Amino acid sequence: MQPIFAEAHKLLAKGEPFILATVVRTKGSTPQKPGAKLLVRKDGTAVGTLGGGCVEAEVWAEAKVVLEERKGAQVKRFLLNEDIASRDGLVCGGNMDIMVDPVFDQPSLRPLMKEILDAYDGKGDRALATIVETGTSKTPMGAKLFIRADGSTVGSLGSAALDAKAVETAIALMPKGREQWIETEDGARAYVEAFTTPPTVVIAGGGHVGKAVYTVARFLGFHVVIVDDRPQYANKERFPEADKIVVDDFDKGLRELNMTPNCYVIIATRGHKLDDLALIEAAKSRAGYVGLLGSKRKAILIFRDLVRTGIPEERIKEIRAPVGLDLGGRSPEEIAVSIMAEILSVKHQRDARAMTMDTKVLEQAKALAAKVSKAKVIARS
Repeated sequence: MQPIFAEAHKLLAKGEPFILATVVRTKGSTPQKPGAKLLVRKDGTAVGTLGGGCVEAEVWAEAKVVLEERKGAQVKRFLLNEDIASRDGLVCGGNMDIMVDPVFDQPSLRPLMKEILDAYDGKGDRALATIVETGTSKTPMGAKLFIRADGSTVGSLGSAALDAKAVETAIALMPKGREQWIETEDGARAYVEAFTTPPTVVIAGGGHVGKAVYTVARFLGFHVVIVDDRPQYANKERFPEADKIVVDDFDKGLRELNMTPNCYVIIATRGHKLDDLALIEAAKSRAGYVGLLGSKRKAILIFRDLVRTGIPEERIKEIRAPVGLDLGGRSPEEIAVSIMAEILSVKHQRDARAMTMDTKVLEQAKALAAKVSKAKVIARS
């Protein structure tokens, strides 16, 4: 999302109008999830994506009309049934609510866009609440409340009660940059989205597994930080796309990173003693995920040291050891996939179950096939 807000900041400086389209709610199978954005400039060019296909084309067409006729904000619902999805070869079966929000002459938004960019750079979390359903209230569609981590705000959603609820919700969402709906008794609804540093994988150990984790993490779009005390293992030649490389003792290197709840730390050093030092620092940090590579026996020994060091029991219970999902692989690449799969499940708040459907689905498919066959026979007779 960072490039979208950077472009919005630039266009506001020029005084050029644009549309910011945001997926605010989904149901069922959809090409994008809440928070996805598309910025459409006045010349029709765009930044970002809503999933492509017919949905994006219709939003682009609507954005053009809104800009030309200077319409207000609106929410469009897309029903992704078989007829619509087949136009672009999509295999979807859900709904998408997309907020089409025009920005015309609003220079006051520019410093707020800059603050959102600052949040991505680790300079304080921010959040934005937007009215997406007015209900019976007189609050205009698109009304906004900008929220900082200290609870200070700019703007209003139209009522003190909704503003207070938005602030409370935003502060809870900020550490991991999540989103949520809130509503009031009069039916007004607001979409709250929080902004923080990008999800970052911190790898303590630049060996074979660390290198493989780096590759998968970069492929998945995570920021990556490498920490190792050996220059030959922590350098740009070995990790050309790393966002940061720290050559220092593991404990000192991790301590100086100022990790946030949006950090995922993997301890994969070359020895037990170094793992011990690194894990203690990771456990002391605010990192939302800490994983230790190695056997269960190794984990028990290091957990013993964590207890002796005074790490709280609740924090020790949060540590993933051995790290990763049990996929059965043993090569560095397979281990890396299992680690990143677990990180994704934590990031998206899922339990990492198989998505295989039960036998009822097959029975439904058979019944539908029989119904179609019967209809064809009737049509031919």
